[in-house]
Amino acid sequence: MIQDIRNIAIIAHVDHGKTTLVDQMLKQSGTFRENQQVAERVMDSGDLEKERGITISSKNTAVLWEGTKINIVDTPGHADFGGEVERILKMVNGVILLVDAAEGPLPQTKFVLRKSLELGYRPIVLINKIDRGDARPDAVLNEIFDLFVTLDADNDQLDFPVLYAIGIQGMAKEHLSDESDSLKPLFKKIIDHIPPPEQNPDASFKMLVSNVDWNDYVGRIAVGRVEQGTIVTNQEIVLVDRKGKQKMKGKATKLFTFNGLNREPVDQALAGDIFAMAGYDAVEIGDTLTDISDPTPIEYYDIDQPTMAMYFRVNNSPFAGKEGDYVTSNMIKDRLNREIRTNVSIKVSATDNPDIFKVAGRGELQLSILIETMRREGFEFSVSRPEVLLREVDGKVHEPFEEVVVDVHNDYSNKVIDNLQKRKGIMTSMVTEGENNRIEFKVPSRGLIGFRGEMMTETRGTGIMHQQFFAYEPYAGEIAGRTRGALIALEQGDVTPYALEGLQDRGQFISEPGDPVYMGQVVGINKRSDDMVVNVVKRKNLTNHRATQTSDSVKISQAKKMSLEQCIEFLDTDELLEVTPKSLRIRKLYLDPNDRKRAQKQKEMA
Repeated sequence: MIQDIRNIAIIAHVDHGKTTLVDQMLKQSGTFRENQQVAERVMDSGDLEKERGITISSKNTAVLWEGTKINIVDTPGHADFGGEVERILKMVNGVILLVDAAEGPLPQTKFVLRKSLELGYRPIVLINKIDRGDARPDAVLNEIFDLFVTLDADNDQLDFPVLYAIGIQGMAKEHLSDESDSLKPLFKKIIDHIPPPEQNPDASFKMLVSNVDWNDYVGRIAVGRVEQGTIVTNQEIVLVDRKGKQKMKGKATKLFTFNGLNREPVDQALAGDIFAMAGYDAVEIGDTLTDISDPTPIEYYDIDQPTMAMYFRVNNSPFAGKEGDYVTSNMIKDRLNREIRTNVSIKVSATDNPDIFKVAGRGELQLSILIETMRREGFEFSVSRPEVLLREVDGKVHEPFEEVVVDVHNDYSNKVIDNLQKRKGIMTSMVTEGENNRIEFKVPSRGLIGFRGEMMTETRGTGIMHQQFFAYEPYAGEIAGRTRGALIALEQGDVTPYALEGLQDRGQFISEPGDPVYMGQVVGINKRSDDMVVNVVKRKNLTNHRATQTSDSVKISQAKKMSLEQCIEFLDTDELLEVTPKSLRIRKLYLDPNDRKRAQKQKEMA
């Protein structure tokens, strides 16, 4: 039995409109009733995805258009979640490359396009947001063609179809001069241009597991494309790993296909279709589900490896255990192990200390998303400053470099260039567009730690930065660390207005009156480069003299509120970030000042 199927992924740089486009495709295909209330960006189902306006994990959906089933995968656009994109591309037969009509192709556009071309796909190019006031669709089309050439696209791939769209209005057209009020031209192009999957229903069943989901009722759910054959309920199936080692055997009891936003139970899944199957608790991404008559695995290529790591450790501060539900090393270990089952670009390894775990990922954002997710689940722990993962190549130390694109007003260009050059960055191009400059750099990954916050300050919040992993290159040498020291609490207690008033000239505080603090906690940012211990819990001595009204009124500057990402960027090598469901506290690794002095002496002697 053959079904008319198209499997596509929508790929783009972050915030170019993928999820909004999928919303409109679902609506116009009749997936939702006309009077049905549907949230914006319905595919971004997680709380963090809704709050940040980014896609973190890929989502599967399917629509029916004029008798053809179109399986759609909405992929993340941020570089840190590239692992999601890589494995999902192996599940489809073609891609829609979405590019903003004003911003043009950016680093992540290049990354996802390179992966697609390597797999032999012939993308459909969709230039989105043509209604923007600064849209330049013709120039962007030329940039896209140049990008295809740069990535060694063959002649067939260079002959790509182009559509123009306003995703939020659900409109697409083949030519800028055409009239259109729907996505019909896009649906037609998908069916005409994207090849149907190879369907061999007579071969024995095989499926590569490309994604793993979880459901409280049925447990782990394997998601993938049926490479060959057909599977029916109660069929005898064996699960094998990448090397062909048998993991478990059993009957296929629960099969699901995708229909709109729902997973619907079915009796069979056909060759070429994307479906889900429950009942295999040991399943992992890269495994093969196969008929018992031919238990050989489908070839699976490992995705790019992590480039940055942080150390997660049990919280041992004086406030440990007061705000979190899950605080022990075993609880943290189990949670991290659950993460790596579904997140293939995260690696967790043990250390000599059973309370400390090394967690490696693609970048600061991916690791901060994991930290925030665990925090919301009730975990309490502490993390170290991010560090890059070095490699040895031909006897020399190599480190990860990133491609960085900064869009900045002309007035601030020199500050951004100077800052990146201090961080061992090499400028590769600079293009002026009106009052803005687009500057491209190649920078060591460790040089970008803390850069985003500094850039926002230097450009008064107007600079826009995009980054993407480039390659491992020879170690670039020493990079200057944080330019401002920390203000450290002398003793435990509640912060008082009286104490802060007398210390305001020392720097900017991140704690405010009433906050509980402990010895060794960082309570502010020093004006100078060195650390300073201050007493922020000091109280005014009571006397029998009545104070004047003017001396009673205390005026203190507003405390600086730091987000999770800002806290991580601020961390120095001798500091930790204490993370609880209620609080974020920066602290010194050694809380006692005498212990810090001893550690510093040992470091200098070494």
